[in-house]
Amino acid sequence: MATNKEKDKENGKGHLAMNTPPIVSPQQWEAARQKLLVKEKAFTRSRDTLAAERRRMPWQAVDKKYEFDGPKGKASLLDLFAGRRQLIVYRAFFEPGVFGWPERACRGCSLGADQVAHLAHLNARDTTLAYASRAPQADIARLKARMGWMMPWYTITDSFDTDFGVDEWHGHNAFIRDGDKVFRTYFVNGRGDEAMGSTWSYLDITPLGRQETWEDSPPGYPRPRRTSGGTGTTTTTPRPHPTRSGSRCPTPVKPPSKSPTQR
Repeated sequence: MATNKEKDKENGKGHLAMNTPPIVSPQQWEAARQKLLVKEKAFTRSRDTLAAERRRMPWQAVDKKYEFDGPKGKASLLDLFAGRRQLIVYRAFFEPGVFGWPERACRGCSLGADQVAHLAHLNARDTTLAYASRAPQADIARLKARMGWMMPWYTITDSFDTDFGVDEWHGHNAFIRDGDKVFRTYFVNGRGDEAMGSTWSYLDITPLGRQETWEDSPPGYPRPRRTSGGTGTTTTTPRPHPTRSGSRCPTPVKPPSKSPTQR
């Protein structure tokens, strides 16, 4: 059997001279980890502070009536909420002119779509995630089926992409509704999109946040949920929602009586 060095030689790969860190004892390694952990915790607190500031951003009223094509026909921006209070719309590039059309969507957008977490956890926090492109619904349905993507995906038919800063680049827009009134609350694109995909990263850009008891939110904001941060228990019961394999989410067990320790 060929050794790793022989395989590297066969594949034309050489070993680059790397200026590696020092090799230390377990005690020295743990001391270095603890030192870095102080900075990591400070970073986590800073991220929480930024999210709290987002929740206090002013809202922009959306008065224009936008229309999308969906799997069930015409849909308004209000329809995209699917009855929930919050909405995140990601503008994905899948349309004529995009590299790989019509078989493939934008490579970066596809990478992001592969990272989207189970939607039931967003839905349980009164939040809907939707994708929007200019591709016809038949092409979107075909792409979703081939890739195993579950998020609702609509066709842009008007100036929505131009009006919300995603006509030439991808990005996430966050919205909230008060009855039939819709407001834009946040926008992130470029490098900011790299972190998106997890339930927490999505909720951190919404006006209501993670809706956890420990969050710094304005008075009156919903805080009905408490997660364990490690045991898998939670007060949230996600709505039944099919996974890629067609299974269903189990009902979480009863949460602990004490608040979890936050890192």
